[in-house]
Amino acid sequence: MALQVYGIPTCNTCKKALKWLETAGISYEFINTKEQPPSREAIAQWVKTLGSKPMRNTSGQSYRALGEEKKTWDDNQWIEAFSQDAMLLKRPLFVRDNKAVLVGFRASETELSDRLGTQ
Repeated sequence: MALQVYGIPTCNTCKKALKWLETAGISYEFINTKEQPPSREAIAQWVKTLGSKPMRNTSGQSYRALGEEKKTWDDNQWIEAFSQDAMLLKRPLFVRDNKAVLVGFRASETELSDRLGTQ
């Protein structure tokens, strides 16, 4: 199955990631989370794999609007929040065979290749 990349087209980090994938010759399917938010079930699987903390888009307005109680939330509360507002998800989120493999795009080229299964 092809790599799926969840994000939004206006996100600069997503643009960089997609350019890197294209340059590396890696096929992918881009999923715009504003138009096609991921299901609660998919998010729950991703959180199980990666944990809720790395998946939080802490620089977005949606995150800042949550208030102080977010600091005490458990994974289930984050799953619910992510499923209600996909803008809370850190971007891009890479999924292969329905399993989250990486969130964000700050790793080294070697780590990216390893994590995305592109060696």
